Amino acid sequence: MNAYDVIFKKRNGGTLIPEEIAFFIQGVTGGSISKEQAAAWLMASFIRGLDDTEMAALTRTMTDSGDIIDLSALNGSKVDKHSTGGVGDGTSLVLAPLLAASGALVPMMSGRALGHTGGTLDKLEAIPGFRVDLSVDELKSQLKTVGCAIFGQTARVAPADKTLYALRDVTATVDSIPLIAASIMSKKLAEGTEALVLDVKTGTGAFMTTMDGSRALAKAMVAIGKKSGKKMLAVISDMNQPLGAAAGNSLEIWQAIQVLCGKGPDDFRELVLTLGVWMLILAGRAGSEPEARKKLESALSSGAALEKFRQMVKAQGGDVSVVDGDTPRLPQAPFQKQILSPVDGVVTSMDTRLIGLLVSGLGAGRSVPGAPVDNGVGLVFHKKIGDAVRSGEPLATVHHRNEDDFEGARRQYLEAVSLAGRPEDKGPLPKVKRPPLVYEIIR
Repeated sequence: MNAYDVIFKKRNGGTLIPEEIAFFIQGVTGGSISKEQAAAWLMASFIRGLDDTEMAALTRTMTDSGDIIDLSALNGSKVDKHSTGGVGDGTSLVLAPLLAASGALVPMMSGRALGHTGGTLDKLEAIPGFRVDLSVDELKSQLKTVGCAIFGQTARVAPADKTLYALRDVTATVDSIPLIAASIMSKKLAEGTEALVLDVKTGTGAFMTTMDGSRALAKAMVAIGKKSGKKMLAVISDMNQPLGAAAGNSLEIWQAIQVLCGKGPDDFRELVLTLGVWMLILAGRAGSEPEARKKLESALSSGAALEKFRQMVKAQGGDVSVVDGDTPRLPQAPFQKQILSPVDGVVTSMDTRLIGLLVSGLGAGRSVPGAPVDNGVGLVFHKKIGDAVRSGEPLATVHHRNEDDFEGARRQYLEAVSLAGRPEDKGPLPKVKRPPLVYEIIR
C-alpha cells in the first residue's frame, strides 16, 4: 500500500477501504506522506465524494489519532449536543445543566468564536474565574458530583483533524460535506458519550445556508455516528434570524440564566426544550417526547436546572454570584444606545451573518484563533421577523466599548434588517410569516 495508489484510486472515483484511509491519514499525521500528496487526496475526495463507510473510517482514524476520553466507569448514559453554529446560539449554556438536573450525564466539549459565530467557551469565560481547561480527571470528578461539564478540546484530541483542516483551508476544500462531517464527528466521538443530538443550522447565519446543504450535512453526521455505535439524531433549526434576544458573551450568559429561571425569549426556550427532549430520550431517561418535555419543564420550574448551573459554575472556578443575580459581576460595555427604526413597518428579513459580523466587529468575536474577545459588547434584539415597528421605535440596542462604534454599528444593522413600510394608500402593514424554529428531524 502506498500514497500514490490511494490518491489514484480516489481520483478515479474508487471507494477506499478503511485500511487504505487509515494508512493515508496516519501517514499524513506521522510525516511519511507529504503535504502535497495530502492536498491531492483532499481535492480528489472533495470532487469524488466519500460514501458513508469512507466517512466513518476517516472519522474513526482521526479520532484514534489522539486521546479518547474513557467515561465507561461512570454510571449513567452520557449524552451531548453539537451545534453547527450561529448568532445568539447559546443553548448549550442551558442544556448541560438542564439535562443533568433531569438525570443524564453531560460531558460537553465546546469551541470558541470564529468569524460571525459565537463560541460557548468564550461565553462561559465572561463569568469571572470560569475555567474551561479541565483535565480528564477533573472532568470525571465533576460528572460524578455535578452531572455536567462544559470544557474545551485539548491539543491531544483528534490532532489529525487539526492537520487536515489546515490543509483544507488553503486548498479550497473546506466546504465538502463529507470532510466537514468527519471533522466535527472526530472530536465528538473522542469525548466518551454514547448519544449525540446535532443542531444543524440553516439560513442566512448558518454555515450551510440552504435546506439541501443542511440536510445533507445532518444525514452525513448521523450516518457517521451510527456506524461508530452512537445513538444519533439531528435537528435542522432556523438561522435566518438570531436565536433569542441577545448576541454577545455577557448578554448571552444573562439570557441563559433568565431561561433557567423560567423566563427568557420564547424561541430560545422552545429550541432548548426541543433539543433537550431528544437528548433525554437518547440518554434513556425518558420513553416519549411528552414524558421528556414534562421532566425538562419540571427541572426549569422547580429551580433544579438553575441549581445545576450554579454547581457547574462553582466546580469550574466561576463566581456564583453571577448566577444568584449579581449582574454587575459580568463584564459590561460602558455604552448602550438604541438603533431606532427609520419608518413604520414590519421586519421582513434579517441577514444573520452580517449581524454576527457586526457583533464580532464590536469585539465579541475573533477573526483569527487566539485573539482576545470583549465579553461586555453585543446586541439586544427588540424586533425580529414578523414584528411590526413604528418610526423611532427601537429595533435593537448596541452595547459598545467606544462611543465612535455606534454609528457604524447602526448603519450595518439597518443594512442587515429589511423593513416593509405601509402601502401608499396608508392601509394596514403587510403580514410577514415568521420562519419556523425547527424544519426537520433526521433520525
